[in-house]
Amino acid sequence: MKKREEFARSGVYILVGPSDDDQPRIYVGEAETVRTRLDEHYVSKDFWQQAIVFTTTGTPRNKAEIRYLEARLLELARQHKRCQLENKTKSQRPGLSEADQAEMEGYLDELLSLLPVLGIYAFEPTETASPDHRLYYLKVKECDATGFESSTGFTVLKASLARLEPTRSLRDHFPNYVKKREQLIEDGVLLKDADGWRFARDYHFTSPSQASTVCAGRSSNGLDDWKDKDRESIKQNRAKATSE
Repeated sequence: MKKREEFARSGVYILVGPSDDDQPRIYVGEAETVRTRLDEHYVSKDFWQQAIVFTTTGTPRNKAEIRYLEARLLELARQHKRCQLENKTKSQRPGLSEADQAEMEGYLDELLSLLPVLGIYAFEPTETASPDHRLYYLKVKECDATGFESSTGFTVLKASLARLEPTRSLRDHFPNYVKKREQLIEDGVLLKDADGWRFARDYHFTSPSQASTVCAGRSSNGLDDWKDKDRESIKQNRAKATSE
């Protein structure tokens, strides 16, 4: 990093690291000299394992432009709630001319198109159900959930019902799933009603099994337990797809 000329320029950057949850920990920043700022974070922030930097090879971006990009990334991260954001203070968009703002939005579109290639989905909305998605259902004790599979995991739909209390076996043998449920309650994704825990919004899980285990409150193989309207499991539909 110290040897590359690009890091002596202005830019916006994203620090990425693991968390106790399945969502990544992310910090978004900007700097007029990226190398200097990353040196500071290398000393002072210990969570990150990856730094993604966006800069230019031509005319450097000015301070207002990179602050605008930082503010927009923070807006998207807070809006979509797909990461544990390390930034504690809000970043306000600086005033830009209409032309400069349009140019930065174009730059932002290119930036956002590259992040999924690097495995970063924190700035994208969770996929919503469409006619192209096959809906799956999980109806077991105290649980009535609906969702769909996607290329990045499994989304449980708003208003789905999760079991009120996890089983003792889940607490004893799979504490990470219990912790995941507690985190969803703390974040307001699961709201308590007369029947159990109700999903306040669509929520994306990393796998069908994580989704079914959290909803059912017990150990669950999501490939077998999520069933479509014809009672076909995800596993059965995958097998059919590979044989076609």
